Amino acid sequence: MTTTAQELDLGRYQLGWSDIEDFYVFKPKKGLNEDIVREMSWMKGEPEWMTQRRLKALRYFERRPMPKWGGDLSGINFNDIFYYIKPIDKQVSAWDQLPDSVKATYDKLGIPEAERSTWPA
Repeated sequence: MTTTAQELDLGRYQLGWSDIEDFYVFKPKKGLNEDIVREMSWMKGEPEWMTQRRLKALRYFERRPMPKWGGDLSGINFNDIFYYIKPIDKQVSAWDQLPDSVKATYDKLGIPEAERSTWPA
């Protein structure tokens, strides 16, 4: 079953919350640069072609100007963001196997129960 935008309770998501990243097996430095991209790709066990694709995307991202349309994005500090944190050391096959901290994040994001019952399909 696919959930439509009308069925989601987006009012539950409160802007500005963040989770304490105290439970993880891997966490790189904040920011985004070639070394961090390589480290994340290595940690994920990705093949070299994927690392190269990520690096190409990083170069493209770095060349792009900040959009002038839409909301004001000038307050975003891209060097104060963790772009990847690995919370557990192995892939799990059932919702019940996830750490409570990951489940709490899904709750904050308003992931519907129907989506959880089919996880990780």
